[in-house]
Amino acid sequence: MSTHHSVVLDTDLGTDVDDAMALALLLGSPEVELAAVTTVYGDTLLRARLVQRYASLAGRRLPVWAGEAATRSGREVWWAGHEGSLHPGLEAENVEPGDGAASLAEAVTSRPGRDVLAIGPLTNLALALERTPPMAGSARGFWLMGGDFTAPEPEHNIRSDIDAARVVFDSGASIVIAGVDVTRQVRIEARQLEQIAGAGRIGAALAADIDQWWKFWNETWNVPHDPVAVLALLRPELVTLSEPGRVHVSDDGVTTHEVWPDGNVRVVLELDAARVAEEIVTRIVRAGEAAAT
Repeated sequence: MSTHHSVVLDTDLGTDVDDAMALALLLGSPEVELAAVTTVYGDTLLRARLVQRYASLAGRRLPVWAGEAATRSGREVWWAGHEGSLHPGLEAENVEPGDGAASLAEAVTSRPGRDVLAIGPLTNLALALERTPPMAGSARGFWLMGGDFTAPEPEHNIRSDIDAARVVFDSGASIVIAGVDVTRQVRIEARQLEQIAGAGRIGAALAADIDQWWKFWNETWNVPHDPVAVLALLRPELVTLSEPGRVHVSDDGVTTHEVWPDGNVRVVLELDAARVAEEIVTRIVRAGEAAAT
């Protein structure tokens, strides 16, 4: 029997297509209640409207807030330029009024035991923690995508806001993080794209965004980084976690994990790549099927 999860999602959906894949996966997971969605990094209003557009394609409406646009570290936002270009009329999509970081904190503290999925730069989450320190203990856990724990290379989500990442890792919250060292083991290729494209309105829209992302990089595949973090929460048997420890972020954004008896962070060490890819596609297809019923 599946465990019910009440989830708060913080995302930079709209650039790398993996955020949209993660959202569709969640929409296709009947054991998940999406209690709130906040957007981060760059044009967060556009990102929030895209979240609502994807929800509507799945026959849903979500409480969505636009969050912090600028990084607290001052690092310039990287903007691909194609964000939302395949989704006309986004200005009609409803976004909740108010502050994204405050709404994130309220969603967590108002109902202890919720899971926080943060799959973009950690600006919103850090600000929420600083304003509302009890949320670190109110959440059941933080599930993050970011870092590289096998090579001394910075990863986008962490490097984009190093100051915010340090606040989150030092918060004492229970954290599970999937780094690119494991997410890169999973690929979405032509066969899976065809399955996604056939999954109703949300599948067709997602497949078009995936194809756009492939063309942006002149590739015929992509890595579903963010869906791996989602499945670490929903299907923990598909991943192997480290012992608890601490994460250090260097001034260049390089992440290292040190096992520590009272540590609060576990890192995804291994995964079943074939089963993870299959589960991602299955749940996205389910989102399309649910919208058609």
